[in-house]
Amino acid sequence: MTIIQFVLLGAALFSIGLYGVLTRKNAVLVLASVELMLAAVNVNLVAFDVYLGDASHAGQIMTLFLIALAAAEVGIGIAIVLLVFRNRRSANIDELDVMRY
Repeated sequence: MTIIQFVLLGAALFSIGLYGVLTRKNAVLVLASVELMLAAVNVNLVAFDVYLGDASHAGQIMTLFLIALAAAEVGIGIAIVLLVFRNRRSANIDELDVMRY
């Protein structure tokens, strides 16, 4: 496989994730779309690292840090969504414009 195929795969994944972030109303689905966008960035980082053939493997190391960042983002994001759902009985993003009842 060539680098173009991996870049197109990353672009497609990122576009699908961006569409999900912009159109979804459920907070959990928005978080899933953000994770899809981060996966697209990981694909591109590894693809360019292999393509450039650098001995330091900086792209793969950055991918590992990005995976750790994504795990932390999911943990905090789900905790916030659960607290909002507990207080509001809804995970709808459109209903979060008012901070008080």
